[in-house]
This record gives sequence, structure tokens and C-alpha cells, in this order.
Amino acid sequence: MQRIAIVGIGGLFPGADSSADQPLEAFWKNIQTARDCSREVPEDRWLLSKKDAWANDLAPDKVNSIRGCFLDSFQLDPTDLDLNKDILAKLDPMFHVLLHAGRQAWQDTNNDKLDKQRVGVIVGNIVLPTDASSALADETLGPVFESQLLGKQVEGNNKTESLNRYVAGLPAGLLAKALGFGGGSYTLDAACASSLYALKYATDELIAGRADAMLTGGLSRPDCLYTQMGFSALGAISKTGHCSPFDYKGDGLVVGEGAGILVLKRLDDALRDNDYIYATIAGIGLSNDIGGNLMSPDSEGQLRAMRNAYLQAGWSPEDVDLIECHGTGTPVGDAVEFESLNSLWSE
Repeated sequence: MQRIAIVGIGGLFPGADSSADQPLEAFWKNIQTARDCSREVPEDRWLLSKKDAWANDLAPDKVNSIRGCFLDSFQLDPTDLDLNKDILAKLDPMFHVLLHAGRQAWQDTNNDKLDKQRVGVIVGNIVLPTDASSALADETLGPVFESQLLGKQVEGNNKTESLNRYVAGLPAGLLAKALGFGGGSYTLDAACASSLYALKYATDELIAGRADAMLTGGLSRPDCLYTQMGFSALGAISKTGHCSPFDYKGDGLVVGEGAGILVLKRLDDALRDNDYIYATIAGIGLSNDIGGNLMSPDSEGQLRAMRNAYLQAGWSPEDVDLIECHGTGTPVGDAVEFESLNSLWSE
């Protein structure tokens, strides 16, 4: 595989968001010091109070943890974004988070020599209801339900910008429009692997010569009460509110939000342009489980992906010094991942 260079980085993460002087440096320090950035949900984030939402045991429309990894509220600076300021102000925080991280990554690059018409965007985003799309649903369906229940006509009152209904299709396109890119854009959802799928497809665009630079990465800023209830119903949330991957204390995951965006170029082009190169991508392997499911992945699929990546890179597993795992903290998921890594090394 032709080597790909990472030449720009931008991001917003819990405990390292726009309130920090240097968000990316703060994020790296959090990793170095093993800081737990989970906390109780801020008072203004859930439609229900923490007391009304919580239940110790699994129950419909309840959560069994009030902790998560949350971004602090921030005000997006619209400077240099080619978007209607009035519409921008009405868009969901999800879009603001992506625009902030994407612009940060672009400004982190040596982009003077790049033709924006040859720059594309591929973003991985778990497509779940957002704050604004939930409000739209309430404004649209609420009066219908009330009319049926009360037996009289109830008028709707739509206050939310209708563009917020495009949770799946709009994020990458909006970022491309805001920064003036013409190299194509789309948003994809591959659940927990969304950002890695986006990374793979972005490298494909560069290798095929369809683009000279790609912005790619992951985005997650859904309606956090929806995700907390959903994962609680699945029995996947940590009741302690602390994620403990590969540990005997591990009892589930902790829901989070944020965005991480990379700028990619072909390595030869990055060297030619004297870019600052954070890292290079030597190989990527993707697979879909045959026998697995959302909460119980299949080792066979994981091994297929890892073997393909090593084959592309021309490496052997023992050449690697550091592995970043999925590490959900769920006992089943962690056990399968550990089994996969153990099988890879045993060969």
C-alpha cells in the first residue's frame, strides 16, 4: 500500500475541549496521566432530571448510570466559514463540534499549495438522534399524539431549523462547504468503527488519485439521554460510571462525545511540500463479522481485519510496540478482543 501521511490534526474531547488553551495538548496529557474524564451529566443536558431518569435495575425508559464523558458547551467562532451565519446559529451542536475540529485540522496544515477543489471530506458519525432532531420530532409528532389522545386539534409549533433533520447526510457536506472544498464529501455510520472506516475510504481517495488531501475522522455528539437509555437497555452501561477495559472491575462502557479530524496526504506529496508529518499509515484492514453482533463481536472478523492490515504494511505482529484497542470495558467485548490479539501473536 502507498504510504499516507497525517499532516494535520484537530479535535474536541471531554476534558480537553474549547475551554482548554490547547485542547489537543490537554487531550494527550489526559492520556499520559490516565485521567478519568467521566462525570455526572450536566444539569441542562437531559430532558429528564437525573432523579427521574435513573433506576438501579433495567427498566423501560430509564438509565442505570448518570455518568458519561461530556463536552462542555462552547460558542463556535463563525469566522472564515462560508456558511450563512443565521442558519449556522440554528444548527445542532453536533455540526458546531465538527466545524470546529475540521477547521482546526485544516489550519494545522501547510495548505497554501493545495487546490481546494482537490480536497475531500469523509466523516464517520454514529447516526443517532441529536438534540435538535429530537426537538424536531417532538414538534412534529407531539401535536399528532395530543390530538389523538385529547380528541381535538392541537396546532404544531415548529421552532427548530429543519436542516437539523439531516443527521446522516449533512455533517461532511457542511464541513466541505464551510471550508470551500470541492473534492467530494460524505458521512458514514459503521457504529464503533465509523472513524476507522472513514480513514480507510479517505486513504483510498488519495491512492486512486481522486484527491490530493482528505479531511477524515470521527464525530459523536448525539442526544446523550437517548444513548444513555439505549445502552442501559442493552445492559452495556457501566453502573459504576467508570470504564475499566481489560480489568476485573470492567462492568460496561461509558458513553462519550467529541470529534477528532485528521488531514491526510500521500507521503510523497507531504515530503515534497515539506509538511509536518505526525505519523504515516502503512496498512488498514476492514472486515464485517459473520457470527458476531453489536454486543458480542466475533474474533474471526477481528483477526481477518488485523491480518489484512499487517499484510498491506508488510509487517509482522512482533514489529509493533503499541496497540490501541477498542477496549469497551464490557466483559464480553474485551474478552473477544483479547482472544483475537492472543491468537494473532501466537502465530
